[in-house]
Amino acid sequence: MLILLFIEGVTIISIGSLLTPHIVIGVLLIPPVLLKIGSTSWRMVKYYAGSREYRHKGPPAPILRLLGPIIVVLTVILLVSGVGLVVGAPVSWRAQLFTIHRASFVLWFGAMTIHVLGHLVETAKFAPRDVFPYTRRQVKGASARQWTLAVALGLGVIAAIAVLPYAASWRTGLLG
Repeated sequence: MLILLFIEGVTIISIGSLLTPHIVIGVLLIPPVLLKIGSTSWRMVKYYAGSREYRHKGPPAPILRLLGPIIVVLTVILLVSGVGLVVGAPVSWRAQLFTIHRASFVLWFGAMTIHVLGHLVETAKFAPRDVFPYTRRQVKGASARQWTLAVALGLGVIAAIAVLPYAASWRTGLLG
C-alpha cells in the first residue's frame, strides 16, 4: 500500500498530465485502505476488549494512538471527496469538493508522515517475513493476509477500470 500511496503522491506533481493515473490509483487504493482500516480497528477492539494475544503485543506509542482516529477520518474524507469529484457530485459542487479534497490531503499527508515514521522500524522488521516464502510459513496468518490483500487489490483493479470513463469525462469537462 505504501508503494501505491507513493505513486499516487507522485501524480500530484504534474496533476494536469497525470490526472487519469491519479484517479485510477486513488480508486484502486480504496479496497486496500478499507481493509487496513478494518484490520486496525479489529486489533484496537481486541486490545481494549482484553484479548491476551493483542494485549501481549501492547499498544502503539501514545502519539500513534492519538493519530489513528484522525488518520481514519481524514482518509475517509480524502477518498469520499475524490470519488465525489469524479463520479457522484453535481458539477456545481466541484469547487467545494476540490477544496475539501486538497485540504484533507494536506492534513492527511502530515498525519500519515508521522504515522509511517512511527511504524517504520516495526514494518521493516516484520513485513518481509510475510513476503518471503522461506519465512512466511513461520508467521501466523501470513497466507490469509496475502490472499485478503490480493482480493482487495483485485477489487481495486475492477473499480479502477470501472471509473476510467468517468475520469476521462471529468478531465475533459474540467480542463477542456
